[in-house]
Amino acid sequence: MNLNYKSFTLGVEEEYMVLDPVTNELKSHEQKIVQEGQKVLKDKVKAEMHQAVVEVGTDICADIDEAYTDVSVLRKTISAIADSLGFAMGASGTHPFSHWESQLITDHARYNDIVNELQEAARSNLIFGLHVHVGMETREMANHIANSTRYFLPHVFALSTNSPFWEGRKTGYKSFRTKVFDKFPRTGIPDSFDSIEAYDNYVKLLIKTNCIDNAKKIWWDLRVHPFFNTVEFRICDVPMTVDETITIAALFQAICARIYMLRSKNLNYIQYSRALLNENKWRASRYGVDGHLIDFGKEEEVNTRALIYELLDFLDPVLDHLGSRHRIAYTHKMLENGTGADRQLAIFEKTGKLVSVAEYIKRQYLAGL
Repeated sequence: MNLNYKSFTLGVEEEYMVLDPVTNELKSHEQKIVQEGQKVLKDKVKAEMHQAVVEVGTDICADIDEAYTDVSVLRKTISAIADSLGFAMGASGTHPFSHWESQLITDHARYNDIVNELQEAARSNLIFGLHVHVGMETREMANHIANSTRYFLPHVFALSTNSPFWEGRKTGYKSFRTKVFDKFPRTGIPDSFDSIEAYDNYVKLLIKTNCIDNAKKIWWDLRVHPFFNTVEFRICDVPMTVDETITIAALFQAICARIYMLRSKNLNYIQYSRALLNENKWRASRYGVDGHLIDFGKEEEVNTRALIYELLDFLDPVLDHLGSRHRIAYTHKMLENGTGADRQLAIFEKTGKLVSVAEYIKRQYLAGL
């Protein structure tokens, strides 16, 4: 069977925080950055529910290097625009000390609806994530790959953890962002679906019974896109640097390609229940890469770093097909330097000041570019 790795295109969406360049607090930019950004970047820049957030999204990228170029341009352009308007930018899953109560909500019909329905859960949802879309040949294949890739979500999520503080407190979590988002309905790692029809019927039932008005209100950590042939990975905190974002995107792409390769040999990855997978997600949010995840095959706890190295070995056969070996290699650097959360905590240990943490986040936004 001749395998087509060209179908695994990439799209990357990042949510950034708008900061006051002097105090490093979150600051409402009244959509000025978005308005200016759209003149240059068109619809690759969007407003978000809170006015201290800017969302960007790449074009459909043929490979990981194209994604790297696109994300780099987006970060640099947004940074320059923010600078010219008297703002600064940063990338972290939560802001270290700003409070959501003092942040303005964007006046837009969709956000007004969400706030009206979800109330405090929506108003307090001042968090910043990374979404990675991986293209698929068909939606049937997307469903198969989504089912099987659920197992690996906590491993990659552990690497992305970048939100140890919330409203001026050290939370004890490496990713508190996920705890904030858990207040929304239809979140977390989803169940598997026997077929794409079963998934579509689930969506139709929710729409018919007025649970949702469209499939975009399914906020799982991974979903088959309702309209496109993509699998969308939504579990990760936004990483602090472009290199980290691109490594995580490359990992998700490679996991999809590896499951596809197994499928071509009539093999599959063992399916585990949502209840078991969520145990690993919780551990990843609490301890990042420094804890233990459960290896369900062996039925024992295994050092998270060891499991990430195992994952890299598992992905090796597809990396040359995808042209992503050099990007995946950066995973070793991430394990060496610590995740965004580890680095934020180290700055706090050293200085005792959350303002210094926010300053560091701001400085890292263009690091390596």
